[in-house]
Amino acid sequence: MGDHFQIIVDLDATATGAADAGARALDWLVREEIVRAERTDCVLGAPTGHPPGERWAKAVLEPDWKPTDGLDVKTGRRVFLGGQGDARYAICPRCAVRTWFYTETWEPIEEASTAFGEAIRAWDATGEAKARCPSCEQSSDLTAWRWDGDYYAFGYLGFQFWNWPEFAPRFLADLARVLGDHRVVVVGGKL
Repeated sequence: MGDHFQIIVDLDATATGAADAGARALDWLVREEIVRAERTDCVLGAPTGHPPGERWAKAVLEPDWKPTDGLDVKTGRRVFLGGQGDARYAICPRCAVRTWFYTETWEPIEEASTAFGEAIRAWDATGEAKARCPSCEQSSDLTAWRWDGDYYAFGYLGFQFWNWPEFAPRFLADLARVLGDHRVVVVGGKL
């Protein structure tokens, strides 16, 4: 069966502002009773996290499916990814053409997958990278590209919820507002 996760990534948080933004958002999540302030053994990959609060249902689309685990707030430069599998393509922010990494039968398209793999590793190491679009031949900041199924996101702040139902658009909009009207994206996956 496995464990499912959703990571709400703040695309506008900076290296220096991520900790403060994360604390502000966590304070809001606790006040709204979506998660609890106390930390327990309720997340994978970290010693403790914040378990669901009494009013967790107002954050999700399916209130009949009670979350079984909690929230881990992640700060620092990270490549957030969707766990199993991979993105099949990325969409150029300039011309909106898809750059495919795999064929329909999941055979790698070496040139594209190698170039983007190098850019992802560079961003992970330095916080900066560009990727060149084979269609328009323009280079764009890696963080501006959109990914198949929102498989990747690059940032300094993420809210990783384990085994929760899908989030409601209203909740995501409210959290983005609390973060300072930042852009957010949800990266989801399964381990």
